[in-house]
Amino acid sequence: MTAPGVPGAQLRHGRGSLALSFFIQGAVFALLVTRIPAIQDRYGISDGLLPVFLAAVPVLAGAGSVVTEHLVKRVRPSVVLRCVQPVVCLALLAVGSAGSMAQVACALAVFGLSVGALDASMNMLGVSLQRAYGRSIMLGFHAAYSLGGIAGASLAWVGAHWRLSLAVLYGPVVLVLAPLAWAAGRWFVDQRTAGPEPADRQAMAYQEGTAKASFGMRLLLPLCLVMAFAYIGDSTVSNWSAKYLQDVLGSSEQLATVPYNVYMVTTLLGRSFGDLGVRRFGAAAVVRAGTVVAAGGFALVAAAPGAWTGMAGFTLLGLGLCVIVPQTFAAAGRLAYDSHRPGASDAAIARLNIFNYVGFLIGSPLVGALGDAWSYRGAMLVPMALVLVTLVYARSFDPGRELYGDDHERPRTADVG
Repeated sequence: MTAPGVPGAQLRHGRGSLALSFFIQGAVFALLVTRIPAIQDRYGISDGLLPVFLAAVPVLAGAGSVVTEHLVKRVRPSVVLRCVQPVVCLALLAVGSAGSMAQVACALAVFGLSVGALDASMNMLGVSLQRAYGRSIMLGFHAAYSLGGIAGASLAWVGAHWRLSLAVLYGPVVLVLAPLAWAAGRWFVDQRTAGPEPADRQAMAYQEGTAKASFGMRLLLPLCLVMAFAYIGDSTVSNWSAKYLQDVLGSSEQLATVPYNVYMVTTLLGRSFGDLGVRRFGAAAVVRAGTVVAAGGFALVAAAPGAWTGMAGFTLLGLGLCVIVPQTFAAAGRLAYDSHRPGASDAAIARLNIFNYVGFLIGSPLVGALGDAWSYRGAMLVPMALVLVTLVYARSFDPGRELYGDDHERPRTADVG
């Protein structure tokens, strides 16, 4: 299926360019987070100050997402994404090339603000393209992000192995990715280019503003909770898997580095095939299955008698959690459309995206505090319980109608690949 008036070739190009954008962002983000110890050493950031730096990035990213909600009332999401992604790449280079702690703080601030705008606009385009296609493709974009994360982490390993400076590591990567991101933006397709435009742009802006104002947080709240809980689970794996395997399950230091890599690979696999499951069984069924698998992974990690059983638990976590976030973005866009407020879709995605960073901010400190006060095995049961809340809200992912709702005009079919 394709939206009326949009050639199939244009949609294919839009899909490929957006997947490339997701890949680039995954690589850039991985290059930053996997080299945090090197950044800390280079700029002499103390252990007490480091959490402030790390918390500032998602806080500013949330602010960037809020700004983007208002910005896209006047500028297409495709334009926002095309402009901010090279900025994110250059901010990464600045982090590796700064001359002082103050300069690296400014670079991280720019990185955080621009990442918030990038994440919001990127998912706006993904939801819009899925709408135009008329079938689930959102998981494929997030699979590209996972693949980029694996590529970025691998490059970071090479840099650490060869003891490359951050500037030497980041420089060639940014030299390639920043122009590539700008060039890919030429083929982006969003909801304002995938449908008829009113002749009067002022009338269009008024209609969109009215629609967005009428689409409140009440409808989005269940999805916002699901998003936050999913990222609490994700940040638990990112920040605590190595420590848990080594300190609690008695693994070697080398083996303790494996769970996160396994998690990323299984995330990629789950997202690569997840769209097929959504088309066959529906979004709600896939999200329910992912939730149960993720909860089983946390339970296995908490009860694991040894390192290899713990690794199996983290593997299940990757397969389970990977489907929840992309489908949450898709569900938010569908709620806006099915509520006959198509102009509200961008606002819904921007607001939902904030809870990505809320979950990231809460997850790691929560598990750490519980682990210190109670036990790390018991701490793993808390994200498990939060993730299981998704089952309560599973109907929000598939409200019993087809993708286009009962009253929406169905698009004509075309071979768009």
